[in-house]
Amino acid sequence: MYYLKISANFDSAHFLHGYNGKCANIHGHHWVIEVLTMGDELQESGEKRGMLTDFGDLKRIVRELADNYDHALIYERNSLKPTTIQALESENFRLIEVPFRPTAENFARCFYEKLLAQGLVLKSVTVYETPDNCAVYEV
Repeated sequence: MYYLKISANFDSAHFLHGYNGKCANIHGHHWVIEVLTMGDELQESGEKRGMLTDFGDLKRIVRELADNYDHALIYERNSLKPTTIQALESENFRLIEVPFRPTAENFARCFYEKLLAQGLVLKSVTVYETPDNCAVYEV
């Protein structure tokens, strides 16, 4: 089995609605997405001969995913009042609503599913919210 690992990062803010602690407040992270792809065989012909997948192609896909979340406030659906959302939007803040609590664990699964839908063969997706803390999702 061959494995390729690629990573990309983004900066964003979030909060954990209903959490009893510091993370209930809006705060930011330098998130890192680490993707581990896999396959049994290398390509046998053409310009990608000897490769499992072109690193450039992987890099582009993962970078686009990370860029979608960069410099935004990510919040769980129904965790902000409509008037709060309207006020932030009127100030041109970039908001991303997600249908889950925005934890590293949930992002790992979300990103896994998004990358799988793009045709990647995945072993795992790891999401770091700090250099020392990460969540891993694999099937």
